[in-house]
Amino acid sequence: MPIADSKHLRVLTWHVHGNYLYYLTQAKHDFYLVTKPGHAPGYAGKVGVLPWGENVHEIPASEVASQAFDVILFQHRTHWDDDRLNLLSDAQRRLPRVYIEHDPPQENAFEQRHWVNDPHTLLVHVTHFNRLMWDSGETPTRVIEHGVVVPEGVRYSGQLERGIVVINHLRQRGRRLGSDVFADAARHVPLDLVGMDAQSSGGISEIGNLDLAAFSARYRFFFNPIRWTSLGLAVVEAMMIGMPIVGLATTELATVIRNGESGFIHTDTNALIDAMQRLLRDPTEARRLGEGARRLALERFNIHRFASEWEQTLQHVCQ
Repeated sequence: MPIADSKHLRVLTWHVHGNYLYYLTQAKHDFYLVTKPGHAPGYAGKVGVLPWGENVHEIPASEVASQAFDVILFQHRTHWDDDRLNLLSDAQRRLPRVYIEHDPPQENAFEQRHWVNDPHTLLVHVTHFNRLMWDSGETPTRVIEHGVVVPEGVRYSGQLERGIVVINHLRQRGRRLGSDVFADAARHVPLDLVGMDAQSSGGISEIGNLDLAAFSARYRFFFNPIRWTSLGLAVVEAMMIGMPIVGLATTELATVIRNGESGFIHTDTNALIDAMQRLLRDPTEARRLGEGARRLALERFNIHRFASEWEQTLQHVCQ
């Protein structure tokens, strides 16, 4: 049975996506992050420069089974398949369970069955596109769209006549993340790639979490060449500071960007190149589209809505 009152829960989870986890912990619950020596991927705890709140705690994997929690919040298949069975106690395995699915299916676009096939676990998709494409089986589902925070006072200026692309490990992840689309566009439009291992694809480097918004704000537009993803937080963060977005009209982005209002999306890469060249020539139009992107982001992706939905969802599964 849950041990906390209905307003404040003890949530056990893992560090999978740092920025998303930071935004998630804006919800008014206590979050306990499983750690292992050496801060291995998935067990990193509160590493990095993000300003973690006092409601975020670390707990060594060896101590998890002896502690009391209200709900287990899974975010990766490894933690569901392995830690659920080998790290949690019998009593903890009977606690309310939520699984966050950050990505669309990777093996088959529309037939892949999600590994959480459990009527007693809530599967939370971060986009409606994700929920549409996954076969979730018997598992109940819910969509909680992103909510983001950008540094106070950082706003789009767009004075740099270049576009910015933000993708980690683009070369390694290849066509799915649009490595070929980026390379083709970069032959016609001045583009700077930032992110982990950006240099191997002709990019600059990785920019720290807290510095990315201010770094990006100088660029004329944000270009998203990704074919198959969920909805990148970098796109939403760029919208929030008032940047116009240019990208492929695929996945959830097709529901976010409206041509002529907040940016330009298309499945014809030549049309995207034309749009980027127009924005380079017309900074006034770029600023107008960026203002439209910010208005949409404030309405759809504000952190208060996001945190509130997570608070209500976690309380719901614990009833």
